[in-house]
Amino acid sequence: MKDPKIIDIGTIPDLSNESARSAFFKPLSSRGVPRWLVFGLAIFGLIYVLNPTMGVFEIIPDFLPIIGNLDEGFAYILIMYGIIELVKGKK
Repeated sequence: MKDPKIIDIGTIPDLSNESARSAFFKPLSSRGVPRWLVFGLAIFGLIYVLNPTMGVFEIIPDFLPIIGNLDEGFAYILIMYGIIELVKGKK
C-alpha cells in the first residue's frame, strides 16, 4: 500500500535520445530557415539591445508596465539563436 503522504510525480525523463531534448536549442537552419536570415536577425537583435532606450528605434516603449521589456527579451532570443546557429549550424 502506498503512503498517502508521498506524491508520485512520475519518472525522470531520459535525455540521452535526441527527441526527448527540447527543440528550443536546435539550430533554426535544421527547421528550414536560411542561415543568412538567422544571422541577420541575430545582428538586428544585437543592434537593438545595444541601442540605448528610446534611441534610434524602439518597438515597444519601456515605460509601459510589463510589456515594455518584451521586445528586448525577443532581441535576446534572436541573439541566442544566432549563437546556436554559429556553434551547431554546420553539424
